Amino acid sequence: MSDFPEFFKKVPSIVTYDPLAEVLGTFKDGKIMFNYIQIVKAAGHSCPTVAGAYAMTYHALKALYGEELPVRGEIKVEFKEDIEDGVAGVIANVITNITGATDKSGFKGIGGKFARHSLMFFNAPINSSVRFTRIDTGKSVDVFYDHSIVPGSPKQQPLMQKIMQGVATSEEKEEFGKLWQERVEKILCEKLDEVVKVSIVG
Repeated sequence: MSDFPEFFKKVPSIVTYDPLAEVLGTFKDGKIMFNYIQIVKAAGHSCPTVAGAYAMTYHALKALYGEELPVRGEIKVEFKEDIEDGVAGVIANVITNITGATDKSGFKGIGGKFARHSLMFFNAPINSSVRFTRIDTGKSVDVFYDHSIVPGSPKQQPLMQKIMQGVATSEEKEEFGKLWQERVEKILCEKLDEVVKVSIVG
C-alpha cells in the first residue's frame, strides 16, 4: 500500500540531460528522470499550484526540445510576478528542481561552465504565466496555466473551514484530503493537455 495517492505514479515523467551530472559521474550519461512524486517530496505537498508548475514545465520543455532531451542549466525562465507575489515562489522552486535555473543563489559553475545562477528572472515584461528560453538557440515559449477548468468539490470549502477552526473530525480531514487530491489528479491525469497552453514567442 502506497503512502501517497496512487495517481502520482501515473503522471508523465520528465527526462533531462544534465552535463554537470555527467561530468561529475552523478547519473549515467547525465540523464535525470523527474517524476511528480519527487517534486511533491521537495515541495512538501501536492496542490493545483505544484501540479501546475510541473505541467507547465512538462509542456514547455516538449515545445522547446521536441524529441531532444532538455538540457538542465541551459534554460532561462522568466516570471511576470515578483518572487514574493502570490505563488510565484512555489512555482519557481518546482521549475528550478527540473531545469536547474535559479536567480542568484544557484551553482556558480566550474571554469566558466555549468553555471545555474542568473537563469531565472522575476518582474519580466511578459504576459504569460512563465516564459522558457533555450540558451543555445534563443527559442522561447510562453506558457499559460489555467486550473479553473477543473473546479474543486463544493464540499472542500466548508471542510477547510472546519479544519482551520480545529473542529474537524478525523473523517472530515481525510475526506478533505481525498477531495483535494482528486482535483489534482484530474489536472495532471485527465486535463494535462487542457490546463496548459504553449505559444512560441516571435
